[in-house]
Amino acid sequence: MPVKNLTEGNLSYLHRFQKLEFGLLLANSLKWLFFSALLGGIIGSASALFLVALNLVTDYREQNQWIIIFLPLAGLLIGLAYHYWGKEVVKGNNLLIEELQSPKNIIPIIMAPLIFAGTIITHLFGGSAGREGTAVQIGGAFADQFTKVFKLKPRDRKIILICGISAGFASVFGTPLAGAVFGIEVFVIGSLLYTAILPSFVTAVIADYVCKAWGVGHTHYSIPTVPQMDMINLLLSLGTGIIFGLAARSFSTLNHGLSQVFAKIKYPPLRPLVGGFILIGIIYLLGTTRYIGLGIPVISESFTQQEPYYTFAIKLFLTALTLSAGFKGGEVTPLFFIGATLGSFLSIFVPLPVGLLAGMGFVAVFSGAANTPLACIFMGVELFGAECGVYIGLACVMAYLFSGHTGIYRSQTIGSPKHLLLKRHQFLS
Repeated sequence: MPVKNLTEGNLSYLHRFQKLEFGLLLANSLKWLFFSALLGGIIGSASALFLVALNLVTDYREQNQWIIIFLPLAGLLIGLAYHYWGKEVVKGNNLLIEELQSPKNIIPIIMAPLIFAGTIITHLFGGSAGREGTAVQIGGAFADQFTKVFKLKPRDRKIILICGISAGFASVFGTPLAGAVFGIEVFVIGSLLYTAILPSFVTAVIADYVCKAWGVGHTHYSIPTVPQMDMINLLLSLGTGIIFGLAARSFSTLNHGLSQVFAKIKYPPLRPLVGGFILIGIIYLLGTTRYIGLGIPVISESFTQQEPYYTFAIKLFLTALTLSAGFKGGEVTPLFFIGATLGSFLSIFVPLPVGLLAGMGFVAVFSGAANTPLACIFMGVELFGAECGVYIGLACVMAYLFSGHTGIYRSQTIGSPKHLLLKRHQFLS
């Protein structure tokens, strides 16, 4: 019968297709498992070295605070190094995002040692910066060398770059799930690249494991009390999320504005020199080193006691000044500081536990500034536990929406605007 023969032919074709599909998926998975294992080991080890070095210089600075007076000279050294050897990589994270969006040139390997040294010098002499940018750039630079060594095709190059970003983020914070999602979420606002999901996750997990295998630990935070979600707490979470989003927007706007001010200094190495003099003047007037460096002690403190209203504002300004002047590091840990201390302060007015509000702010301000709500929700659950997941999720989403489309990464493009009506605006088209 013709119908019977046709059916048998379709079934035979379907079986052959399924076998071909399985074979292709298996071969592709094995390929990326190999790259993930190799890359995760390299980046996890690099992150371990970086974290150890960062802890050493932080301890030395706190025991020898007189060294802060040399911050302007340290800035000049960083500026000269990038001016003469690192012009191609001075964009940092934005360069990685640009290469993900429109691949052109292999990331020069010099990005890794320059950002490593620049961040260590910034922290040693008292700049207010983070560590995420360093780990991500080291990861991206190492990952892109695979493109040359293994002669990867353009589509594979994009995935290997995402793996490097994910591994660097995951290993420096000890959050493999957040790192994996961050890599596939960060380069386009409102869009995810699912073709990279397996290698991104595997590389992030391996990098985190290798970093810990070197004996490098991460700071642990605790939220002891999480109330049951009800309508009032739902509204409180949404409201505080809006405040966190506005804080993220303020940081991004100030950072970009100060960058334009420093750009008026035509010789780039002089920018961190001038910024260094301004920073040591402010630190002297404050009379404390509480607001420089990573600020981990203050972040931990904010989970147990209410912080003054000015704590988050001072850190916000000092970090924007440090990075816009040309010092090196990252924005994320300072954003943790800003969010946690802001949440802690809000506990004066918001009837939620201080630890919970600090945890919500910790990830929500980062969510708004980086435009990565999913990664931040995963991070909140990994760091604080699943019990506070609903609160964390609500705060991160609201912060993401109300931070606007200007974030800390200028090269992000908009895949899906935060409101469809905004598509009508030319700057979002």
